[in-house]
Amino acid sequence: MTWLISQTDDIPTCRALRRIVFIEEQGVSEADEVDGRDDAALHVLATQDGKPLGCARILISGDVAKIGRVCVLKEARGTGLGAAIIAACLDAARAQPGTSIAKLGAQTHALAFYEKLGFVAFGPVYDDAGIPHRDMERAL
Repeated sequence: MTWLISQTDDIPTCRALRRIVFIEEQGVSEADEVDGRDDAALHVLATQDGKPLGCARILISGDVAKIGRVCVLKEARGTGLGAAIIAACLDAARAQPGTSIAKLGAQTHALAFYEKLGFVAFGPVYDDAGIPHRDMERAL
């Protein structure tokens, strides 16, 4: 598969993807999904032949790049797109002056996926929007 994955200012498209995955599929409330932090974030959008398939956002705070809102449409899952989106996020984070750590809150069913990408889990399992999560990090 050939994807175009790049930083974007197209927040409405990212929000539309997140609505499908988080609100419609996973039952996350709109209040939990729309947290008012999109304008402060870097966004990565993945497309194939112009069709949006996945996205993520990165919030920078000091030396930490927090990757979040990672989603891939059902039709593109299992293709390697999720890993490619995370790689693009790591590249975008490395390009930010002073960042040295990438963190994320992983849904517990996805821990092995992130471990394969070099992330290490730490701390207890916690509830985020009704879904069990665990924090993970890796060096950039």
